[in-house]
Amino acid sequence: MPPQASSRSQIWLAAARPRTLPAAVAPVVVGTACAHVAGAVAAAPALAALAGALLLQLAANFANDVFDAERGADGPDRVGPVRAVAAGLISARAMKLATALCVLAALAVGSYLVALRGWPVVGIGVASILAALAYTGGPWPLAYHGLGDVFVMLFFGFVAVAGTAYVQLGQVPGLSLYAGFGVGCLATAILVVNNARDIDTDTRANKRTLAVRLGRRGAWGEYLALLCGAYGTALALAVARGSLWLLLPLGSAPLAVARARQLWSAKDGPAHNRCLAQTAQLMLLYSMLLAAGLVLARAYQ
Repeated sequence: MPPQASSRSQIWLAAARPRTLPAAVAPVVVGTACAHVAGAVAAAPALAALAGALLLQLAANFANDVFDAERGADGPDRVGPVRAVAAGLISARAMKLATALCVLAALAVGSYLVALRGWPVVGIGVASILAALAYTGGPWPLAYHGLGDVFVMLFFGFVAVAGTAYVQLGQVPGLSLYAGFGVGCLATAILVVNNARDIDTDTRANKRTLAVRLGRRGAWGEYLALLCGAYGTALALAVARGSLWLLLPLGSAPLAVARARQLWSAKDGPAHNRCLAQTAQLMLLYSMLLAAGLVLARAYQ
C-alpha cells in the first residue's frame, strides 16, 4: 500500500474511534445470553444485531466528528483525540458520506431482521438511527442539551440488550431489561469520561452536557453512581434468581474501583483518554462475565 494510502486509512481508523466500539459489542453479548436463558440462541439474528450495532456506532462517531466541527465544539484547544474534520484531515462532505454509508449498511442488515421479526424492528431501527444522528446533529442536538446520558442509557442499555434478545426470540424477556440497565450504566460511564474531559471546550461551544452542568466533581459522582448501578444490578440478579454464578461480574469490581480513582485524579486529555478506553474495556469484561453468569446459572439451576 502506498504511504499516502496507508496514512489515509489511519486517519479514517482514528475517526472511527475504535476505543468506543466495545459499547456496541457488549449489549449484544448480554442480549444473546438473555435469549439463551429464555429459549434458544439464533446465530444469524445475533450476528445481524452485532453488525447493525457496530455500523450505528460508526455512524454516530462519524456524525459527531462532523457536526461538532460545524458547531465549533472541536477547536484548537481540544484536549481529546484529534477530530478529523476539525483538523482538516477529512472534509465535512466526505465524513457525511461515510455517515450515510454506515446508515445505509445498517438499514440493509436491518431489512433481514425486519423480514424475520416484523415491524417492531422497524421502530427499533428508526429510533436508533435518529438517536445516532441527533446526538450532535439536527436542529436540537441531544448532547448540547444535556440529554446524551439519558439516550446512551436507553439505546446502549435497554434497547440494545432487549432488542438483541427480541430478534432471536420474537419476544422481550424481562431479564433483558434488568440486564440492560447494568450494561447501560457502564455505557453511560464511558460518555461521562468523554464529557468530563471536554468540559472546558464544551462550555466555550455552549454544548451543555450533563458534565458541564454538574461540574467535574458532579461528573465524577455520576460516574461512581453508574458503576454502583452496574454492580448493584449483578447483585440483585444473583439474589432474585438464586444463583451465585450471577456474581461473576463482581470479579471486575476492583477494576471499576481503579477506574473511579483514575477519573478522580485525571487532570489532562491523555489521562481522560486512558480512562475512557479502560472504561470501555471494563464494560466489555463486565458484560462477558454477566453473559457467562447467565448461561452458567441456567445450566446449573
